[in-house]
Amino acid sequence: MARDFWRNSGFHLLERDGAGRLRVTDDFLRAYLLRPEVRPVDESGPCERALHARLLADPRRAVAPADLAAIEDEDARHNYRVLLEFRARLLAADSVEACYIGLFASAIRTPPLFIDQLAQICLRNVLEGVDDPLEARAGELFFREQKATVDKGQILLADLERVEMHASGGAYGSLGRLIVAAQTSIGSASLDVLDDANGERYWERDQQHDFVIGLNHGRAALAALARVIERWIAHFLGVAVKVAPLRQIEEPRWAWHIGLDAQSTAVLNDLWHGAEVEAGRLRRLLALFRLEFAEPAAMRPDLAGRPVYLALGMDESNVVRMKPQNLLVNLPLAARS
Repeated sequence: MARDFWRNSGFHLLERDGAGRLRVTDDFLRAYLLRPEVRPVDESGPCERALHARLLADPRRAVAPADLAAIEDEDARHNYRVLLEFRARLLAADSVEACYIGLFASAIRTPPLFIDQLAQICLRNVLEGVDDPLEARAGELFFREQKATVDKGQILLADLERVEMHASGGAYGSLGRLIVAAQTSIGSASLDVLDDANGERYWERDQQHDFVIGLNHGRAALAALARVIERWIAHFLGVAVKVAPLRQIEEPRWAWHIGLDAQSTAVLNDLWHGAEVEAGRLRRLLALFRLEFAEPAAMRPDLAGRPVYLALGMDESNVVRMKPQNLLVNLPLAARS
């Protein structure tokens, strides 16, 4: 049975076109006006309040420079400029997906908050009809930072914001202490790890982001992440690929790789160039994948039929910051007419 989830993403305020892409609606734009960064507060002046009311009534309304300059508070003026620039990108694009990809075509000026929200909305569209809670939870890596712990061969990922919220023990109990300080034995900690046995509970708590997943080779969550990557690429690029977890890269001189975060990108680049990589950096690689195109002709001719290797890693603070856009802008696709 298909599930509904991530209702706080804004996905339900959008419309889907015949191709399954998301179209911006007035209600979706109004949601940005209700964010705390823009919504008037007690100290807001009359000009700010008047502009906000006009935009709520017509969220596509043009805003003159004089209207912006009239806002009494400097921070509010800045927030409106950022929001209106982002709104212009949304309205100029054919779809939310096109807007998302377009953000990475040049120097990025859009705040990370907006980028992550678009990633979540697009992924919610990609996962429409999915009934596997592990795929939904693995998908959270696309737009929420994770805290990793590697202990006695086990790799666990927990939502960074939730871990920090409960770093003193709190609602997470031993989990918070384990992930933050890495001082508690996994065997002695009571961890709420999502698996097949308790998967149904995810749908009740999907917006709490309080489930942990295991990322070891052979774990169902790692295979679920591979499936999400396949769906993400197919939706955006119209290309069918097969992604499978790997223990290690066997090819001494592989043809192409994509790091799914800044750390893994740097490590893979160094390995490909034959540079010596310090053991501590290698240990920060948490997952490897082999990506193969269903149709080699969809690849650049000089790489057709060769696998693409993917890696996901953590930084020095054990934080995983996945960049799902790398899968869209760095694949070696054949030129399209």
